[in-house]
Amino acid sequence: MVVKRMMKDLFEVTSTSRTAAGYAPAVSALCNRVSPRHWASRLIQIFLLLALASAVQASDLSATVDRNQIGIDETLNLRLRYSGDESGGQPDFELLEQDFDILSRQQSNQYRVINGRAESFVEWMLTLAPKREGKLFVPSLHYKGQVSDAIPITVTEAGSSPNAGDRQAFLEVELDKEEIYVQEQLLVKVRLYTTVGLHDIATEPLQIPGAHVEKVDEQRYERRINGVGHAVYELTYAVFPESSGELTIPQLNYVAVAGRRDPFSLFNRNSQRLRLRSEAKTIEVQSKPDQYSGSHWLPASSLGIVQSWSQDPENFRVGEPITRIIALRAEGLRAAQLPPLPKLGVDGLKTYPDQPQQDDQVDQSGVTGSRIETTAIVATKPGDYQLPPITITWWDTKTGRQRATQLPAFRFTVSGAAAAAPSQQPGERLPELKPGTEPVAEQSQFWRNLAIAALASHLLWLLYFFYLRNRGSITSSVEEKRQPNAEQQARALEKAVQSGDPQKIQQAILNWLRTRWPHISGKTLSEANRELRFEELQKLQRLLDAALYLTPPRPLNQQQMQILVSRLLKRELVESDAEEAKPLPDLFA
Repeated sequence: MVVKRMMKDLFEVTSTSRTAAGYAPAVSALCNRVSPRHWASRLIQIFLLLALASAVQASDLSATVDRNQIGIDETLNLRLRYSGDESGGQPDFELLEQDFDILSRQQSNQYRVINGRAESFVEWMLTLAPKREGKLFVPSLHYKGQVSDAIPITVTEAGSSPNAGDRQAFLEVELDKEEIYVQEQLLVKVRLYTTVGLHDIATEPLQIPGAHVEKVDEQRYERRINGVGHAVYELTYAVFPESSGELTIPQLNYVAVAGRRDPFSLFNRNSQRLRLRSEAKTIEVQSKPDQYSGSHWLPASSLGIVQSWSQDPENFRVGEPITRIIALRAEGLRAAQLPPLPKLGVDGLKTYPDQPQQDDQVDQSGVTGSRIETTAIVATKPGDYQLPPITITWWDTKTGRQRATQLPAFRFTVSGAAAAAPSQQPGERLPELKPGTEPVAEQSQFWRNLAIAALASHLLWLLYFFYLRNRGSITSSVEEKRQPNAEQQARALEKAVQSGDPQKIQQAILNWLRTRWPHISGKTLSEANRELRFEELQKLQRLLDAALYLTPPRPLNQQQMQILVSRLLKRELVESDAEEAKPLPDLFA
């Protein structure tokens, strides 16, 4: 009241004096009414009361949002501002996390002067993603005795918000089948569509309990939807369920920032953080069919088996080792799912199996598993031999029926005779034995020498056999000198392509690669492909694999083979890994 009365007197005198003779008479009149000492005391009280009133008025906590209605797959920005003295700390956001996920949180302290009036405040900017649909509330928040107002938020289902048709980005999940068998491959494609530049994309890997999941492909391309261009980021997963029943592909959550980064913006207001959510999907997994009669359950889209030899199998000789290589390859199965091949047991043949090699190749069509078994065979006696056929029973997932792939029986002849006993020379007489005497000492000496000779011969054969098995590493330099040069191998490769024989083409490619790049350690085309990573070589391998291992085999396109081989022969080794660091399309920032 004192302040009001003094202010009233001041303004009355001042207003009167303005119409009369200016400010000086007004001040003189006021001083005549109030003593100087009393006047100074009143002024101090006025300033203190004004400062207190200003402080009380400045302390305030306000909350605002940029949107009150959003979809479940969208986000909103909450701005919380406290005007007053700030001495550290922050509001308690625990209540907020009951209905919202806090994707990002930023804080700033500002001080500014407007029209001579100083103002300071602290501000929090939060990006929120709703946890459920329905009517939600941003609750009242508390800070330094101040309370903000609650804000209602309406959350609709995905894509049903008013601006759903103009969504900047969204997720799509696609399954390649409606139902599958246990352990059968299911391809799951997750696509991120966007019409704006995205950066800081955080993807959530696909994880499914009770299933083996493997990422097999990653693509970036563009697609037009309703006349609008979208950049697409696509991930493909191969899923192998381990048990029958209902399989659920869970909801995936991606987080990205839309818009360009602005280093001069405090809260980067030119960008928006997006939380993208896919729909969960379910698929029925059937158990193994009752009519399936195979010993191993092999659901595949194709399966093939082929054999090769380290040298011409028509030139078998007694005691000379030769290597048999059998490759089992299946599309839609992992190598770990392929069964071991039956052991070879043929009288007169000794076998020395090597450790099997397993390999998985992945592309946009899924997983292709292969199992390669290598066995060294040594014939102990001459004659005609037959290796039994190998039959693999599997389930064709394309036609939904049981099939069998067979490696036919293999017949061959082993030449070379065993060492014959020394024959009697003409005219040579046998020693006469006296009746009643036995040359025991001479006989024992003869058998002892024979045993020593047989043992030595056996040891020599073993040493020779192990020498042959390891001769690749011992005589590599000699073999390199004997190998034809790259030009000769290139001509041989072109000739093999003209023949149209996939096995000859495969071997010719390997021979040329080893001559052109001697550092390659791979023994097969797939191993060499993994080392070099040439695009032409990958395409050639897919064509050859389809011609060699698919049932029925896929015929080669000779013109396409000639083009790819021509490009391959002009190839130079590229040391950079540019393929692995391929950037996103222009729509991705």
